[in-house]
Amino acid sequence: MCPTIVQLIPKPWLCMLQHMKYMDYSQVDIANRQTYNMTSSHALFVVTGGHGSIDSLDNRDTRLEKGMILFVPAGRTIVIEGSSELQYYRLELMVAEVKEDTSSRLSIRDETAQQGLPVLISDPDRLPLIELNYSPWSSCLKSVEQISRGQTAHDWLDQWEMQLRFQEWFRVLLRQNDPEIESPDDRARLQSSIRYIREHYDQPITVDDLAAEIRLTRSSYTRRFKEITGKLPLDYVNAVRLEHSKLLLQMTDDRLHDIAQNVGFNNEYYFGRRFKQYAGVSPGVYRRHYRQEVRVFAPYLEDFVLALGIKPVLQCSHRSWGRQHYLGMEDIPEFDVTRIDAGFNETNVPEFIMLNDGYKRWNLDRFEQVAPTFYMEHEGEDWRSILKSTADVLGKVSRVQDVIGDYEEKAQEAKKRLTRHMRGQTVAFLRISASEITLYGNQYGYVGPVLYHDLGLTPHVRVQQWASQSRRIGIGLEQLCQLEADHLFITFDNMDSAYPGEERKLLEREEWKRLPAVKSGHVYEVDFMTWMNYGVISHGKKIDDILRFMA
Repeated sequence: MCPTIVQLIPKPWLCMLQHMKYMDYSQVDIANRQTYNMTSSHALFVVTGGHGSIDSLDNRDTRLEKGMILFVPAGRTIVIEGSSELQYYRLELMVAEVKEDTSSRLSIRDETAQQGLPVLISDPDRLPLIELNYSPWSSCLKSVEQISRGQTAHDWLDQWEMQLRFQEWFRVLLRQNDPEIESPDDRARLQSSIRYIREHYDQPITVDDLAAEIRLTRSSYTRRFKEITGKLPLDYVNAVRLEHSKLLLQMTDDRLHDIAQNVGFNNEYYFGRRFKQYAGVSPGVYRRHYRQEVRVFAPYLEDFVLALGIKPVLQCSHRSWGRQHYLGMEDIPEFDVTRIDAGFNETNVPEFIMLNDGYKRWNLDRFEQVAPTFYMEHEGEDWRSILKSTADVLGKVSRVQDVIGDYEEKAQEAKKRLTRHMRGQTVAFLRISASEITLYGNQYGYVGPVLYHDLGLTPHVRVQQWASQSRRIGIGLEQLCQLEADHLFITFDNMDSAYPGEERKLLEREEWKRLPAVKSGHVYEVDFMTWMNYGVISHGKKIDDILRFMA
């Protein structure tokens, strides 16, 4: 838990400026290492020049740079080291004490505990230093300088004026840094910075320059940039550059050195390394796949490859499960992933290999030396991203939107038909083997996103209770008896069967026969390999099955 200033000072309007001092490390009598023991008061450090660091004596260093404001909670001891150019204001704060009718005094510690921070307060050294921002910075400097000059006032009215100036500056500071208040101006400035990157990606870009342009410190800019884009600034810059390099690889015969220069990389080797990290293949392989058909081996990714109009040189099969018959690849040789000695012959050696996260189970990374190998990183549920990545590395990007659009149109039409027929009736999906009954969840896995999201079917209450956060869970007979769904989809997994048909023994049990869906004849058996798959062709055939049974 990282507290805010308002949690540490729940009544900030009772906060007064107790003392203020300007530190300039260029002065001969100022040591470049200053220790501050904030025993009873909070402090603000406003850095106006140079750079340095804060050692908070808990093995955590904080970088100091111009434009930064740092809040140090009471009870902390810090050491500031800086260059000879380091300059900052130190403002020590005092929180006024308030008497309640009960005559009990409200202290900082009491009020903070009310905010749910008693553990942190009991150990002040665990309280974090809080970095703050103030925009525009010129306004911040003007206010702080006016407050500093007011420190010399002797007249009580002038002193009051100084405290009012501090209160106004402090109020603006807290408001600008309240996480619950989003500043439209801040977001607009960050959006303008993002636009600048997109338009000037081919020019030298540094995070320091980007931050300075919109009057933020480097660390604040980085944090806010990531909140908006999900990426660190330099990662975002490189992503923009690499996407443009893809277009140049597709459309031109330019040398890699020239492409690297044109998109902002001044080193061809660095460009090639970043490109492979980003795209999964080297620039040369990427370009080649856009110029000619590629001989690809993609075990359990064949669905995506076929959807893009490419036939793989091999199709995977499994000793127990067989091959993916629903793909209709009768003329494609099989590769048994369960055989340790399975390999390629001279007629089906691939030029490119694609592997999903199942490669470890089948030891398929042993073929890395055969051909360039691409590792798919997306989760199976994110099949659209898998399709896009497949299209990107195989040179078929132009087909992606048609494939996705056809599926979504099919799903929407099916959803309308099912809504008319189902009227809130509930559904569940079971995978049955000789050793286990598996219930699939309603949000994840091979079937949940299609059944319950794309088609809008209603999961039985037990599906939501037991497996809402899981792809699948094993259930026993006692739980099975509670699965009173109106409709059951089932598929059989024969991998654990000691003899043919053992996986179907459950159908003979009385517990099974008493299920409402069984008694009403609403149990639908579906093909194992078709349904135990994340591919877009697989999902389309699931919709076909559902409509055939239920609409």
